[in-house]
This record gives sequence, structure tokens and C-alpha cells, in this order.
Amino acid sequence: MILERLFRASNSRQITTSQELERYLAARANSAAGVSVTPDRAMMYGAVFSCVHVLAESVGQLPLHLYQRRGREKVKAEDHPLYSLLHDAPNEYTTAQEWKEWSVACLALRGNAYAQINRVRGSVRELLPFPVGAVMPKRNPDTLEITYEISLADGTSETLPAREVLHLKLFPLDGLCGASPVRHARETVGLGIGAETYGASLFANGASPGGVLEHPKALSEDAYNRLKESWEARHQGADNANKVAILEEGMKYAKIGMDAKDAQFLETRKLQRSEVAGIWRVPPHLIGDLEHATFSNIEQQGLDFVVHGLMPYLVRIEQRIALQLLTPAERREFFAKFQVGGLARGDMQARAEFYAKLIGIGMMSPNEGRDLEDMNPRDGGDVYLTPANMLIDGEPAPGDAPPADAAPGSAARAAARPRLVPTSS
Repeated sequence: MILERLFRASNSRQITTSQELERYLAARANSAAGVSVTPDRAMMYGAVFSCVHVLAESVGQLPLHLYQRRGREKVKAEDHPLYSLLHDAPNEYTTAQEWKEWSVACLALRGNAYAQINRVRGSVRELLPFPVGAVMPKRNPDTLEITYEISLADGTSETLPAREVLHLKLFPLDGLCGASPVRHARETVGLGIGAETYGASLFANGASPGGVLEHPKALSEDAYNRLKESWEARHQGADNANKVAILEEGMKYAKIGMDAKDAQFLETRKLQRSEVAGIWRVPPHLIGDLEHATFSNIEQQGLDFVVHGLMPYLVRIEQRIALQLLTPAERREFFAKFQVGGLARGDMQARAEFYAKLIGIGMMSPNEGRDLEDMNPRDGGDVYLTPANMLIDGEPAPGDAPPADAAPGSAARAAARPRLVPTSS
């Protein structure tokens, strides 16, 4: 089976075509900061890891349903074979959440995510993830047909047609492959990694108290080495900070403070963390940067993250599912959709006002509001309220006008009383 041979390839030390290519690109991935920036190396940088982690887990927790259109209504297509793959598990060893997290992590780092589409009698039965480095998309220059070359552990490869590979792409610049954010933001990520490495080196090698030792006489090589080892053993490293130094034989200690150039790396690290968050469009407060966060703007940043940070991933996955997992005939009837309502909710007061307004104007029934809050429906909740003073084409709605012999003031009371309109269902 291709999947078993492929996983052996991913855990093997044997060199394959895709792995050779990845190493070739990695060797030329040095940034101007002198740091080699690859997806794996970038994930060791805290800011990048946090951004990818937030994106992957945010999408992973969202329910993904297959819906069926029935006239103007939509219902969950629970009887369709694809429904359980998207909502529960794409295969026997991967949960739906794990598959969604893996897909978004691959997109956020490498710009591509691949899965083999296992069909039985024309129906999709499994989605089997492929390691990104083992897949090579190719386009025939004559027929424009797209195929995927899969590198295997035995040094051979197998070619699959496009209909057998679910290919998620992030911002495809050539129409064939997605653009890797890490590769295109190599300089920004490299500078951040360089600053982090410098800071680690500073704490690992810096001696505290920091400065120089002055001896009134010349030291022999043995005395110099003995003094150096003794000083480093007692004062080097963060665990030995602020220990008292004992000097002998007229030796003096001259403290040297950190100059502006060395101190500036702290500000550089802050700036790079913000720039990395901007590349992946993740609000800084979600990766632990609360410097500019306030109670008044955090909620708005969260909503902005859903619209501009998550929706591009969600729409890509939804449309790729429709294109490759549904037949042309099924696409006219079925579609996949993420439920993002939970992430877009405001605080309790804002949500209460939102529901009150929509229910009050008849746009939503009470049970629809309860469903959005994960509450069970109630009896009599499937009604739509329509205020009696609302006009249709400049005229009152039929039945709104009070009878001619009604008591004085009844018209005003009728106008202030909402009219209950049961649903057609």
C-alpha cells in the first residue's frame, strides 16, 4: 500500500528525490542574518510556533459539516458517506480535529497539504495524509494534466492522478503549488531567530558580575587558565548570577555595562515578534504579546482574527472539498461548511442584545438563537415575531388594522404588540 511505504520513507534515513530537493533548498535558505530558515527550524522560534499553533488549533476545534440544499433550506447530510469523514474521522487512525490541525499547520509552514483520496466504487472512504516533503506535483506541458509523484522508502516513486490526491494550497503563485510563508518571509523569521540565538548565547556565556579582571603583574599560562576556570565555574551562567566575587593578590574588577548595541536586541525581539504575528495575521495577544492590548480592543482583535486570519484557510478547505471530494452533480446539491459562530461571539451582554434585536424583528426564532448557544429547543420557540407597525410596500400587513368598532386606543396597543407568525415547518 502506498501509505505504508510512504510512512516508512518518512522515518527512513534513505535519501529520496523529494528529500534531496528539500535539503538542496534548505542549504540555500540562509537569511541575511546568517541563519538557515526552513519550516522545521522556524518552528523552533517561539513566535512562529505560537502563530502556527494558534491557527491550527483554532481551525481544528471548528465543526466541519456536509450540508444538503433543499430548496431554500439547508440540512446536515448525515446519510452521505463524506459527512462522517469530515465531521468524525477521515480514516481509522486520525480524528477530524487532528486532520484539520495537520492540514492548517502544513499550509501555514509549507503552503501545501496533501492527502490520498481512497475511493471505493466511486465513493470517498478515506483521506490519508501524505508528508509534504514526499510529494512532488507536476504539470504536463502538453496536456496540462496534473499528477503527483510520491517518493517511497525503497528509492522508487509512484505517480497518482490529481483526482486521487486532495491538494490544499495556500496562495498559489504559479497555480500549481502553494507559497510557503516561511520561505517568503525568510528574512523576517531569520532576524527573529538570530536575535533569539543571540539572547540565549548572552545568558549562556555571560559572566555576572560582568566586566574585566585586572592583575598588577603578568600571569603565567597555568595561572591564567586556573583563574579563568575558577571564575567561570563560580560566576558564569544564569544560575550563578549575583554571586560575590573574592579577589586576591591585588587583583581588581572593573565592571563593564551592556552597551546600546547589545541592549537593543531586546527591542529587536519585540519588533520581530510583532512582524511574525503580522505575517500569519494572528493578533499579538494570542501569542502572548499583551503590550498594546486593552480590554476595549481585544474582543475586536479576536473578531478580526476570525475574518482575516482564519477565513482564508476555511474557504480554501471548503472549496477544495467541493472540487475534489464531490462529483459535479453532487456539488449542485451538497457543500461543506465550517461552523464559526462560536468564535465570532461577543461577550454575554453583546450576544443578548444581538439575539434580542434579531428575534424582535423576525429575522431569527428563539429556538434558532438557542441553537447558536448550544441549548436545546423549547416548545413554542419556532415562531418569528413581526412588529405590527412594520409596513409592506407602504401599507400595513394584512390583519394588522383593528376592527372599526374597536375601543379607543386599541390601535396603539395593537401596534405595540408583536404578532406571532409560526414557521412553515
